Amino acid sequence: MTERRRPRWAELRPLLQPRRVPLDATARRLSHAATIEDLRRAARRRTPRAVFDYTDGAAVDELSLQRSREAFRRVEFRPSVLRDVSQVDTSTTVLGRRAEQPFAFAPTGFTRMMNHEGEPAVARVAARTGIPYALSTMGTTSLEALAQAAPHGRRWFQLYLWQDREASRDFVERARRTGYDALVLTVDTPVAGARLRDVRNGLTIPPALTLRTVADASLHPAWWFNLLTTPPLEFASLSSWGGTVADLVDRMFDPAATVADVAALREVWSGKLVVKGVQSADDARAAVDAGADAVVVSNHGGRQLDRAPTPLEQLPAVVAAIGDRAEVYVDGGVMNGADVVAAVALGATTVLVGRAYLYGLMAGGERGVQRAADILSAEVRRTLQLLGVSSVAELTPDRVRLRS
Repeated sequence: MTERRRPRWAELRPLLQPRRVPLDATARRLSHAATIEDLRRAARRRTPRAVFDYTDGAAVDELSLQRSREAFRRVEFRPSVLRDVSQVDTSTTVLGRRAEQPFAFAPTGFTRMMNHEGEPAVARVAARTGIPYALSTMGTTSLEALAQAAPHGRRWFQLYLWQDREASRDFVERARRTGYDALVLTVDTPVAGARLRDVRNGLTIPPALTLRTVADASLHPAWWFNLLTTPPLEFASLSSWGGTVADLVDRMFDPAATVADVAALREVWSGKLVVKGVQSADDARAAVDAGADAVVVSNHGGRQLDRAPTPLEQLPAVVAAIGDRAEVYVDGGVMNGADVVAAVALGATTVLVGRAYLYGLMAGGERGVQRAADILSAEVRRTLQLLGVSSVAELTPDRVRLRS
């Protein structure tokens, strides 16, 4: 029988180490976030429902988004053991230049709606992390203002083809003039997807003060205070707009765009050209034939055609079809650095993440975006080490499979 005794204070003292609680509310909130899902939950608490749902939601029944995340859950890694992984190189080469991580920040619209710090906060984090960031045509910061906010970052500009082609050409010229090194042409939005959360929430840009939003303001006073005490929330590419996102897309974007428009853009843009939104090997080949330097296998995060092909599942076929003629990227459903590693192993040069950093932005502004980048970076490094590889360059298809 074990003899019991009274513990001595000298033995208890080393065990009594109360956790230091940050006095700053944002720091305290972010200190509890160990995963992107933690940031998502914090974002949900911090922002009005309509704003959170705009970021979190997808089209119709949201099956495409669910399937994208389910595809990553079906990933099975094949690790090697007894490998020296004391030093790990997470860098890769994207469009001829070094990137410190195998992921990039995707273009997202209306970013200042999620948090008043908006696109400049995202761009500064991307610059510190050593990865590209793509500013959206539907952004709330202009090309010129973003270049001033992050002068040393690697900036891409995401372009939609507008019915007013002169406006599209103006964007191209401004991107050239302000030092953007790539254009990302999004081709999967001939019309707006049916984003039913936005319809049910009555979301407009900027958010309208209705009985519902006034009631919501009492639950999220900090968000509304920031909205009302900072410059008006508006599109950097439009003088004003007071309707829904879907109305804007259907009014401004060109449903008659074809692959010939990709070739025409190639003729007037001397920088790198990325075509985003391909969902088949045939469309990927057509985009590369028209002059694309890279394609993004994407279904717009499930926000356009519901039940569209799942990008991760389509990735190997697109990589096989393109070969070494162009780079292949992928997006959709990425919530973990292990997702990034899996996609690279299946052939992606880099992985675009959007919702992940927006959750961070909603949870804590620029510091929240940095927390998202730090989480993903740490998860990438740890996954490489546990796989038994010491660099991103060692990731090959034999390291991963999708379980049936």
